[in-house]
Amino acid sequence: LITTRMSLTFHSTDFEVHRNWLAITHSLPVSRWYHENTSEWTLDYPPLFAWFEFGLSHVAQHFDRNMLLVENLNYDSPATVLFQRLSVIFTDLVFIFAVRECCRCVQEQKGSRDILNRPSFVLAVLLLWNFGLLIVDHIHFQYNGFLFGFLLLSVAKHLQSRHLQGALLFALLLNLKHIYLYVAPAYGIYLLRSYCFTQDNKDGSISWRSFSPLRLIALGSIVGSVCALSFGPFIAMGQLPQVLSRLFPFKRGLCHAYWAPNIWALYNILDKVLVTLGVRLKLLQEAELPRASMTGGLVQEFQHSVLPSITPSITLVCTLLSILPAAASIWWRPGGARGFLRCLLLCALGSFMFGWHVHEKAILIAILPLSILAVESREDAGIFLVLTTTGHYSLFPLIFTPAELPIKAVLMLMFVIYSFTALRKLHSGPVSLLHPLESVYLLGLVVVATACEIVFPLSPWQQKLPFLPLLVTSVYCSVGVTYSFLRLYVSLNTDCVNVEFTSRHV
Repeated sequence: LITTRMSLTFHSTDFEVHRNWLAITHSLPVSRWYHENTSEWTLDYPPLFAWFEFGLSHVAQHFDRNMLLVENLNYDSPATVLFQRLSVIFTDLVFIFAVRECCRCVQEQKGSRDILNRPSFVLAVLLLWNFGLLIVDHIHFQYNGFLFGFLLLSVAKHLQSRHLQGALLFALLLNLKHIYLYVAPAYGIYLLRSYCFTQDNKDGSISWRSFSPLRLIALGSIVGSVCALSFGPFIAMGQLPQVLSRLFPFKRGLCHAYWAPNIWALYNILDKVLVTLGVRLKLLQEAELPRASMTGGLVQEFQHSVLPSITPSITLVCTLLSILPAAASIWWRPGGARGFLRCLLLCALGSFMFGWHVHEKAILIAILPLSILAVESREDAGIFLVLTTTGHYSLFPLIFTPAELPIKAVLMLMFVIYSFTALRKLHSGPVSLLHPLESVYLLGLVVVATACEIVFPLSPWQQKLPFLPLLVTSVYCSVGVTYSFLRLYVSLNTDCVNVEFTSRHV
């Protein structure tokens, strides 16, 4: 009921994005899909998602044919709104099924009779009632639940040792939305190490003689077939370069208009601080400095003023270096499917931390899978609480109108309260799930929210510094996300030590 009301009062740009894609795929021949640019919201998802929109468009025509006209920009008739919202709800059935499969993989506690305190039940609530997914899909508007359904279902298949099914699902996911390249290294290395190599030595090291070419061919055939079905028609038409230019638009700049809470947000603010100090100390001439475009709310390329400017190649190198230890760990000490899941999380967060033009919504790629580990491990539960609370609050600027403030605040508060209480009961003990400084940091979000959402709009600074709340939110949340990333790496090293100790004493 709450989300329905917000659906009627709030429209994001993504609503028009997907309406335009419905129109493109329905009204134009395939050869023009990735060339059409009447709207600024051009088709920039992989071809399999374009075919998904094509399928939806044939249902949409029974609601309102006018939404399928390319020239009808910003068209939002009641029938169009209804169809768009219903399409998200219907495709969420994939996500619901995936959650069911993940819950079947959870290790239940011995003697746990109360269904409300079972890990599988807690996991179901954390996933199905995820605050971030709720506002991104059902208020802001996207199809992330549908896509995350493929990701979680793929993870569940690997936890069930059904590796070919897991590979097929991930190949489909990559061809639906290429942002999941973030976690492709985890899949590639895990499948090569734990599926193509069929045995380990007694000390846990790899047995090179156990390599199975047939298994590698099977995996390659699955991935190749999916990519051929998705990209094949565009390759045949000689349009692959055009498609790739849409999928990887590096001219959009290092950061999104609202900085994702990652390392580059901290880098940007450090550059701003150095500029301010340099001008005040008369070490820099203000007239000679580049215009401050990073906080102008525009998606574009920009240059840093004091620190070296970051290029796409630098972000690629930083990303690869950030995930290299995780990838190496599942090669030398695999740790089974849960070792793969931990590597997946670190790849997702590493790409989020150091990637080029990262969207704030990408934090959900780490938050949702981490829910599985959080209901099984006390250490992971603490990391989950920090990352989820911080990451979810960083999504607040997506819903920016004053009328929606009470609703999004209540929804997040409900999720936070349940997460803390359920995980504390699940991992009961004399020691708190959070360290004192972690609790202080999370309480600081209340101060940030009060200042940005209530005090600032009533102050005279709103006219002079309109993007200050976005900057403060991004920088403060960057600290929590960075901290969670580092803690996950610490837990990975701890697990590796335990695995090595066990293998030596078996």
